[in-house]
Amino acid sequence: MTLNRRTVLLASGALATVGLPAMAQSFPNKPIKLIVPYPPGGSSDIIARSISQPLSEALKQSVIVENRPGANGNLGAEFVAKSAPDGHTILLCDVGALAISPSVYTKLAFDPSKDLRGVTMLAYSPHMLVVHPSVPVSNFKELVAYSKKSDLNFAVTAMGSAPHLAGVAVERASGAKWIYVPYKGGVQAIGDTIGGQTQVLMNGMLATLPHVQSGKLKVLAISKKTRMPLVGDVPTLAEQGVTNFESGTWQGVLTPNGTPAAVITRLNNELIKIIRSPDIRSRLTGQGAEVVTMLPTEQDQFFNQERTRWAQVVKDGNIRLD
Repeated sequence: MTLNRRTVLLASGALATVGLPAMAQSFPNKPIKLIVPYPPGGSSDIIARSISQPLSEALKQSVIVENRPGANGNLGAEFVAKSAPDGHTILLCDVGALAISPSVYTKLAFDPSKDLRGVTMLAYSPHMLVVHPSVPVSNFKELVAYSKKSDLNFAVTAMGSAPHLAGVAVERASGAKWIYVPYKGGVQAIGDTIGGQTQVLMNGMLATLPHVQSGKLKVLAISKKTRMPLVGDVPTLAEQGVTNFESGTWQGVLTPNGTPAAVITRLNNELIKIIRSPDIRSRLTGQGAEVVTMLPTEQDQFFNQERTRWAQVVKDGNIRLD
């Protein structure tokens, strides 16, 4: 990943609302649909509902959060991609997962890199590797050994999702063995792991950490280059043998290609102010998410980097979906 987060944060602040063309000044002129392409309760949904009211106040228009789950987020993303490019229908999703779709789906009704344009990234939440408390291991090395002698069901938020591919990459790098069980979203995957129907899960920290803190799930590792004080002495996967690997959930906002640059700039300005506000930043940080903002061009660059990175994982794992 070549984008430096500090550079991105500083660069994003350079955008100013002064001097925006008239089109941006007249935008919006009707309610805005904020599409979340996953079921309620997941990381993207949490952020969407945190920013919708402040965004409504900033734009002086209603902002309606609309969940359109299906096909690992592709149905909702397609809906936005094919909407009028005027800024009144925007997408909030895991940008990393969106970058994976062209590599794993043989039939995709839209091209994310051509039909969508970045507005800004909002937050990064590293993946946590967790297990049901009944699994008799205390670290990742023990989990790998245990997986070779006992069947372990690995819950994935959806086949072809970022947590799924992270699980594949970790499995290949460590020699672990698990059985992938697909779900239609993170909430269901977490719920079944808490219930014991599945034993292993990788998922974004934002949605998973509360269940670790309550003792319903046991965390063995985080998929980040450095440890996080929020989870104490939990080691990274890199420290436990999975070198040069980092994964997580990157929430960002996108709009249909062809949306006027002035409208994208207005959305970028308002969203960055909102996500950096002390209240929302503090709330997200306390849940394990790091506020990360970008210029629209930087987000498009990031998307292309993620697409290239995950395409190699897809190829190595021979993963294809219809």
